[in-house]
Amino acid sequence: MLMKQYIHRLPADYDMGRIVERATKLGPDWDDTPGLGFKAFIAQRRGENGALNNAYSSLYLWLDDEAAVDFITGERFRKVIDGFGRPAIETWLPLDIHIGSSGIARSVYREDILLDADTDFSALRRREGERNTAAVKQPGSFAAITAIDLASWRLSRFLLSAEAARQPERGAAYDVLHFAKPGMPALVAAA
Repeated sequence: MLMKQYIHRLPADYDMGRIVERATKLGPDWDDTPGLGFKAFIAQRRGENGALNNAYSSLYLWLDDEAAVDFITGERFRKVIDGFGRPAIETWLPLDIHIGSSGIARSVYREDILLDADTDFSALRRREGERNTAAVKQPGSFAAITAIDLASWRLSRFLLSAEAARQPERGAAYDVLHFAKPGMPALVAAA
């Protein structure tokens, strides 16, 4: 499995209705994508839920690395480049995934933590598993995922919720514009 996210920072006066329209138009094309666990079309609006800027982003959980490569080398990613330029793509290995009982995701929360050089990764994985287990027991939880960026030794926590986005205590909040989840049966089985 592999997680990816790229973020397009947008001008303060950008018409975010255009982003909603784009996600609404392109989103259903992802609903049956082989090898994809989920793709969240997400956005932040300047001044809402702690966002400093407008942003449009895509968050992926790939079940199959070949499918992820096919995306990057194919026509779908060409649309991203044509529309917004070539983005920096953050990439993580999932460390722990727990799926909740909510059938939908309306918001995504992300928190990043730099890892110390003396981090005990076995203990970290166990703690994150316990944390995610507790998170998905909360009403409205769709999924709790912890992933690690091995280039920067950064831990990223993602919480997908059926509730509308609100300002988080830490990290960033995103509104989900479209949520494609073709690989949910496989994710539930793996989690």
